[in-house]
Amino acid sequence: MPFFERGDVRIRYEETGSGFPLLVTPGGGLNSCMSNWPRAVINAMEAFKRDFRCITMDQRNAIDGESTGPISVDDPWGAFADDQLGLMDYLGVDQFAYIGYCIGGCFAGKLLERAPERVVAAVFCQSVGHYPEDPDVMYRSGRESWGPKLLAQRPDLDQATIEQYLHNLYRVNPDFLYSVSRDTVRNCQTPILVLPDAIPAHPHQTSVDVASLAPNAEITVFPWSSPPELKDRTIERVRKFLQTHSAAV
Repeated sequence: MPFFERGDVRIRYEETGSGFPLLVTPGGGLNSCMSNWPRAVINAMEAFKRDFRCITMDQRNAIDGESTGPISVDDPWGAFADDQLGLMDYLGVDQFAYIGYCIGGCFAGKLLERAPERVVAAVFCQSVGHYPEDPDVMYRSGRESWGPKLLAQRPDLDQATIEQYLHNLYRVNPDFLYSVSRDTVRNCQTPILVLPDAIPAHPHQTSVDVASLAPNAEITVFPWSSPPELKDRTIERVRKFLQTHSAAV
């Protein structure tokens, strides 16, 4: 697998297919990595490779991945966007479509804030978001699962750094997408398609809010991942949405 390197950041990535560039980030929370694709609700690298140049990556410091870099305590969401946009620059890609699974909804928000002129369309698939009934669900997951595993791999880190990082990810903006404000999405002109979920880590209300606030957003029915016939139609809707907006570039 190839790597993209910038300073002390090393990102493992993969490409398949051809056509308009489509960046797809797998789910798994802070363990968002390419090995998760076979278990994804839609394996984007398989589903869309006939129509797009699909690009994916291990996110920085995902436990089961091979991308590494500093723990960006001061700007955690911005660091992910730096990696994603840096990879696109490295590959010579200016404009691209994007699908973010799980934590990828938060990535999408930051990409749309940081580089709205580059993202021609965005799909939020089962997005992570703030869940008022259990506001620390994401913080707790990071502290109890991701954090201890990373500390076992990284003797340069300590528990205090991990906890401050998780605090800045999930507690500084305890609302909506964590990564951006509601006003950011309200002012976003990029076409958006939302595929909702309804579990504590993927609150249904967050998906509804994205679809309600973004002026050029649409949302699928819920649930959409079953029965198989409905899931197949949803995949085709995603494909047509991406084709429509990439063709307009």
